[in-house]
Amino acid sequence: MIKHECGIAMLRLRKPMEHYVKKYGRWDYGLQKMYLMMEKQHNRGQDGAGIAGIKLAVEPGNRYIFRHRSNKANSLKKIFDLIYEDISKTKKTAGAGIEDPEFIRGSVPFACDIYLGHLRYGTFGNYNIDYVHPVSRENNWRSKNLVMAGNFNLTNVKEIFNNLVELGQNPVDFSDTVTILENIGHRLDEENERVFRIFKEQGYSKKEITPLIEKNLDLANVLRKASRNWDGGYTMAGMVGHGDAFVMRDPAGIRPAFYYIDDEVVVVASERPVIQTIFNVRTDKVQELPPASAIIIKASGETTIERIREETELKKCSFERIYFSRGTDKSIYRERKKLGELLTPLVLKAVNHDLERTVFSYIPNTAESAFYGLIKGVEDYLNKSKIDAIIENKNKLNRADLESIINRRPRIEKIAVKDVKLRTFITEDTSRDDLVGHIYDVTYGVIKRGIDNLVVIDDSIVRGTTLKKSIIRILDKLDPKKIVIVSSSPQIRYPDCYGIDMAKLGDFIAFRAAIELLKENGKSDLIDKIYEDAKAEILKPVEEITNLVKEIYKPFCPDKISAKISSMLKTDDINAEVEIVFQSIEGLHKACPGHTGDWYFTGNYPTPGGNKVANQSYINFVEGRNIRAY
Repeated sequence: MIKHECGIAMLRLRKPMEHYVKKYGRWDYGLQKMYLMMEKQHNRGQDGAGIAGIKLAVEPGNRYIFRHRSNKANSLKKIFDLIYEDISKTKKTAGAGIEDPEFIRGSVPFACDIYLGHLRYGTFGNYNIDYVHPVSRENNWRSKNLVMAGNFNLTNVKEIFNNLVELGQNPVDFSDTVTILENIGHRLDEENERVFRIFKEQGYSKKEITPLIEKNLDLANVLRKASRNWDGGYTMAGMVGHGDAFVMRDPAGIRPAFYYIDDEVVVVASERPVIQTIFNVRTDKVQELPPASAIIIKASGETTIERIREETELKKCSFERIYFSRGTDKSIYRERKKLGELLTPLVLKAVNHDLERTVFSYIPNTAESAFYGLIKGVEDYLNKSKIDAIIENKNKLNRADLESIINRRPRIEKIAVKDVKLRTFITEDTSRDDLVGHIYDVTYGVIKRGIDNLVVIDDSIVRGTTLKKSIIRILDKLDPKKIVIVSSSPQIRYPDCYGIDMAKLGDFIAFRAAIELLKENGKSDLIDKIYEDAKAEILKPVEEITNLVKEIYKPFCPDKISAKISSMLKTDDINAEVEIVFQSIEGLHKACPGHTGDWYFTGNYPTPGGNKVANQSYINFVEGRNIRAY
């Protein structure tokens, strides 16, 4: 199973608290909206959750930055339980004063003007609480405090880390999160000093300069300097202690971000329908943050969209459309249906166009939209065949014949249901494999044993492990003649280095199939040659590196690799014939024309660092090192 992207949510309240109390009847309007925005994005991360808030114009000596994080099960619920537990304690102490906006603003924790929330999936095993966002960099000057969260992975963290060391810094950890926090924090310090010098030269005292720095801080300038050498996919979000905030998107638009602005709020989230639903606004009111740009929210509430970097060729992540994002977005829903529909000819070929003896279903629930599309394609095929049959035999048909023709329809059944209560807690491989085989319950009595084909659509096939050890075995219990597993995405062939948990070549069933085909066809020397070439290639300047892993796949057409995958997933104890059908690259682009980021399928990376990661991942595979390549 692929782990999802991280999710971010930012909310800036643009009115005084009294406004929300009067209009909505509650002082915690912002907190409630944040909870909903994060809950609606829980599909994007379940390894941890965190929220931070900043109060504006707080007198010295009072706390103005608040933060709660959790890496436990049900982390989202836990952090909001902690928030309201703190509020309850304050309420007990204050008594009736809790309803007074002035008291709330001054004394109640998390009664803030701006919030930043994050839901996390760790991409390579860092589940420690220190890696849960938002992360913070503290200082006694409000304008030097920085709180950050992001949906990102960078391929060149080592270089950025080394740059900080060259500046004389001593970062406390070598990780994407800490490195980027210190990277931006350093540039924020520089910007503070720049503005300080301007007003110092004009004769202002240090105390007078502090609010002038806060008012004149140029966050766009900070982000331009900090991001100069970033290579990767990112949506970076941050808040500065005095109340400025930003969300920045990478130049290729790899990671998503959407925003909505009215006179009450500025909202940013990873997914459009989240904003639509929670703030009850139309689709066209929610804007996509342009790639290479940042939304900058000043402490005053003034909001602008600033160009930070030059745009590169757009390569928006296609997996957002296939799998990650919520399917309630109208465009994503249509695209997923189209992915399924475009698979119709391949599926019909796989079952020899025998629809009377074919049952259609889907696993898991995220494949449901693609399933509807596939059924539409099958129904269109059937309708055409009905018309042809009627026209060809129009002078011979009686009522019974017509009824027989018209009643032809796809056989749709709910074949597999996941047992959500079952947990694979056994660690011994033999016992665990048996337990995995019972994760799904199957519906008996809908398959004609030894006669019917069974077609099951999935959104993607990465490692093939669940198919081999669980799903195919479970489906085979129904004794179908043939099992056809359909992937609405193409073969995953290359590692991702921009935020998805797909970093190791050896994990991919398509890559392992290509390696096996090379060995079977007497081309093992190519495996060694590419290894030696890759070791030389990664020593070049990153801009000159090419993706040599593509050479592994060149000798074979996609159908040949699909056939090999089918044979690898069919174990000796499976009675049915097994065939795996994949979406084509052309079909992917036809269904999702606005999201052409397809590097995990094609090896065409949107940044130079991607080619380096692909080659390093191949070197790791050959050397037997089960580690991340960046």
